[in-house]
Amino acid sequence: MARSLAEKLVEYGAIPITFSDPSGHVYEESGFTSGKLKTIDQIKNERGALLGRYIISSTTAQFNTPENLLDIPCDLCFPCGAMNDIDDQAVNQLADNGCEGVIEGGHNCVTPGGRNVLKKRGLMYGPHSCTLTGNAIVQVVGEGVTDEDIKQNVKRIYRDVKETAKEFNARGDLFAGSNIAGFLRVANAMMMHGAV
Repeated sequence: MARSLAEKLVEYGAIPITFSDPSGHVYEESGFTSGKLKTIDQIKNERGALLGRYIISSTTAQFNTPENLLDIPCDLCFPCGAMNDIDDQAVNQLADNGCEGVIEGGHNCVTPGGRNVLKKRGLMYGPHSCTLTGNAIVQVVGEGVTDEDIKQNVKRIYRDVKETAKEFNARGDLFAGSNIAGFLRVANAMMMHGAV
């Protein structure tokens, strides 16, 4: 997931600067280019290969330096790993280092406490219930889905979630809006089928 996300970020002009796995984290201060991402792909596609091997192919990469990945200044954080990786302490650390938001690239990466701190500190938050809709869109639209199809559906979902959050007195809270909107869709479908 992280590699696909990084490729999309580069495509849109963003500059990914870190990757991590169980072996640790790699930091490219000037960012990962498309070529460097291909090297990461080759390493990770080898059976059992860990990210630490990347430093052999780069003269600028740092491995596990600084010791804590969250000490690296960034504009946005895209956690793609395990559930509950980003807690309240991690959010405070990211914010103190200039991070402006956390966009989940994995399921439930941010803890409830982390979400509270994101809200209190005024950071952007893209919950997985909104950010991971691409696969569902592809399944619904079917073969031949284009980036434009995905873009239009994501805009629709964002609009629906934003309006739902506002309707239920949670303006700007995409987490609440997406959960409420999802619940309402299921409840309405059940009612239409006579299950309620």
